[in-house]
Amino acid sequence: MAGLTAGLKDATAIVGIGQTAFAKQLPESEKTLACRAVLAALDDAGIPPSEVDALASYTMEETDEVELAKAIGAGDLTFFSKVGYGGGGSCATVAHLAAAIATGQASVGVAWRSRKRGSGPRPWKNTTAQLPTPAQWTRPFGLLRPADEIAMLARRYMHEYGATRDHLFNVALACRNRANQNPAAMMYERPLTREMYMTSRWISEPLCLFDNCLETDGALACVIVSKERARDCRPTPVYVHSAAQGLPAQHHGMVNYWNDDPLTGPAWTAARHLWKQADFGPHDVDVAQIYDAFTALIPLSLEGYGFCGRGEGGAFTEGGALEIGGRLPVNTSGGGLSEAYVHGFNLINEGVKQLRGTSTAQVPDASTCLVTAGEGVPTSAILLRN
Repeated sequence: MAGLTAGLKDATAIVGIGQTAFAKQLPESEKTLACRAVLAALDDAGIPPSEVDALASYTMEETDEVELAKAIGAGDLTFFSKVGYGGGGSCATVAHLAAAIATGQASVGVAWRSRKRGSGPRPWKNTTAQLPTPAQWTRPFGLLRPADEIAMLARRYMHEYGATRDHLFNVALACRNRANQNPAAMMYERPLTREMYMTSRWISEPLCLFDNCLETDGALACVIVSKERARDCRPTPVYVHSAAQGLPAQHHGMVNYWNDDPLTGPAWTAARHLWKQADFGPHDVDVAQIYDAFTALIPLSLEGYGFCGRGEGGAFTEGGALEIGGRLPVNTSGGGLSEAYVHGFNLINEGVKQLRGTSTAQVPDASTCLVTAGEGVPTSAILLRN
């Protein structure tokens, strides 16, 4: 596996990105939104749909490969995959396509996610379905939603390491500030103040309204090809430098009940493999797109991916560290907290924009970007470079 992953280093590039509008409610179906995002990404790359021979998405994606391929006019597919665990799968869709292309199984891959979470139902509302075994240890005791599960981890983190609500506010504010610069963001021109944050209603203590991601309808997609073909595509290639997935031993999604240390989540497992295959380390990352379904995930991820020491994630956010010009600018489109929540796929596209130099909140001379998927669930991450 290590040899194969090393063979992926800069062997492929993202050459097209596309997205629909983001809103609380869009009239189109998830399939229509998926097709629009995919066609936009192919148009960005200058590649006709008939050349697509690989697809990757999430197991939670409602639009399957057969329907998408027919609708966009794809050619014969020689590779297709789906990645589990919701937001943990985002970066893995790119990694799977990169591996397929690097090993000759396909030549043009498209990863996508289409979701109507804003106008659609919550996955946990179906009380007729039998609970999976892990949920039988959480749901009966009041941990009904992901927010409840992450709130428990956040409370433990605050207790053990002295993190405060001000640290979580720093995360929410950085994401909102970037969304205020992004006309495509749902929170564009909607500033956030400390007073607004501190007086907002609880969702699940210690997480308030602004600690939780948006509820969004929308879709995004990206196109991956070999580095050789990337040279002939219209946009500047953004290379997939390293990729990893992470599922730690004895893992129990969100709450890590069975781990020796519940605060050492899947990010730590993914990070070890990610950096092992890379030519640079955390301190060489110019900008990061860190999965932010909840503010507390960012300090946990900062530690897991090696940007600071154990228990230092809260303090890392101080002094504008996450803002443009800070130690590590994060989620420069607004992220899931303030741009849109589409299971983290917007973080991938924003990483590409940063390395193209086309972001609405551009980090000057950005040449390296970390993109992560959901912490707390089996996860994935990619390192991009230009």
